[in-house]
Amino acid sequence: MIKAIKVTGGNLNWESWEGPGEPPEDHVEIEVVWTAINRADLMQRAGVYPPPPGASDILGLEVSGRIASVGSGVTRFKPGDEVCALLTGGGYATHVVVPEVQVLPIPKGLSLEKAAAIPEVLATAWLNLYHEAALKPGERVLLHAGGSGLGTAVIQLATAFGNPVFATAGDKVKLEVCRKLGASGVWNRNDGSFVEAVTAWGGVDMVLDPVGGSYIAEDQRVLNVDGRIVLIGLMGGRMAEVDLGIMLVKRQRIIGSTLRSRTVEDKGEVMQALYRHVWPLLAASQIEPLIDSTWPIEQLEDAMAYVAENRNTGKVLLKIAD
Repeated sequence: MIKAIKVTGGNLNWESWEGPGEPPEDHVEIEVVWTAINRADLMQRAGVYPPPPGASDILGLEVSGRIASVGSGVTRFKPGDEVCALLTGGGYATHVVVPEVQVLPIPKGLSLEKAAAIPEVLATAWLNLYHEAALKPGERVLLHAGGSGLGTAVIQLATAFGNPVFATAGDKVKLEVCRKLGASGVWNRNDGSFVEAVTAWGGVDMVLDPVGGSYIAEDQRVLNVDGRIVLIGLMGGRMAEVDLGIMLVKRQRIIGSTLRSRTVEDKGEVMQALYRHVWPLLAASQIEPLIDSTWPIEQLEDAMAYVAENRNTGKVLLKIAD
């Protein structure tokens, strides 16, 4: 039976569904085994982050599973292949249709479970570290929310490519995990401003900021000359104070970045970059997806509450099928 999560009046219901239909040209249909929770899902459910025009209104931005069918023009995959995919929506379902270029084979040695933890975080990390910020080897990164699924991926990816990371989080256990993953500096946000600690660490060339709000002014203070702030979220609010004098004198840039609303071509380029540069690291276990917990899809309500309370360190996965 084809099923999906439907949001009705704020309630989450796992119910029968007509399905995504036959895959059109250059698309594949995936029989979903695992999906994952991202903060965008919480925001969409709350009504503050609608899907882009034409995208599925079903939650879920990444999956792993098996190819069920392929549209005309598809040459890289055949039914039965195990894959993972970056989605614009539709992952909280037994089946999803997605452009071929947003799909990759499971990295060698990884299970379908682990593979479900990598598409969204690694695509977001690669896009913002090495496309938007154009990090060079040796440049230093300040990462906020270091214990999140994205944060744990960023630490490993940046470290593997020669970019030291200073991570902030609000929990001692999460900070210890950040250190074990490779962060060479950490700060507990409950101890106050991070500015002094990051400055003593040597400052940074890039800030990856999912917080915004009051953090922007402090981000500016720790940026070296030609530094970049890449803003990817608004957990701390959408209004910020920016010191234009510092921006001018130190040639700073503030870059707003989202992944979900980008074109299929853009997402395909990011996924192919991952396949070339990051898949070998996953196969060699130099990067390891960090999974906090797994939940059956029927317990989505509890799983979302768990993420909303910031209780997870790493990814929270949802099991759809065996």
